[in-house]
Amino acid sequence: MRIIKNIFNLSFISIELGILLICLCNIWVFGLTNGRTYTKISKIPPREIALVLGTSPKMKSGQSNPYFTKRMDAAALLYHHGKIKKIIVSGEKSKGYNEPAAMKNYLVNQEGVPEDIIVEDPKGFNTYKSILRCKDVYKKKNVIIVSQGYHNLRALFFARNNDMNALGFDAQDVTKPESFYRNQAREILARVIAVVYFILGVSPD
Repeated sequence: MRIIKNIFNLSFISIELGILLICLCNIWVFGLTNGRTYTKISKIPPREIALVLGTSPKMKSGQSNPYFTKRMDAAALLYHHGKIKKIIVSGEKSKGYNEPAAMKNYLVNQEGVPEDIIVEDPKGFNTYKSILRCKDVYKKKNVIIVSQGYHNLRALFFARNNDMNALGFDAQDVTKPESFYRNQAREILARVIAVVYFILGVSPD
């Protein structure tokens, strides 16, 4: 009985420590990025370039992915209001799949953005790679990162810790319960991983 009680106490302590870790990591991310994300186009300061983070243009059903279209809407809004001069579209390119090309095509054909101001980054396989390549490959540090708000916080965390003077412009979120709560929960845990990797000095590939 004593063994069972000790196991129960240890499990309870482990759960408490886990919850504490999640809270502290998310507080760190929020604190580091506080005041650097914007939802209104009139409020965000101008930057030379926008970095648009990739996502699939289509859902499994074959319908347009609303996360994708909202990010493109946000990027186009920045351009048409004179907040940026160029756009990097960063995402995964693999056999039969090309996020940057889909983003560029949408911006040009649906949003009226000039083709010659858009740069495709085909090796943005995750958020961290997109941020790091923006700085190291394209030599851009003063950027506006475009994604949904919950995602922008982690992206800005990576950017700030890589000495980038980045801001976030939040694309309109998708409020369907089945996707909203899933993405929010996943991002809470992703922030923990980002903080742990940063503390350990490990690249989150």
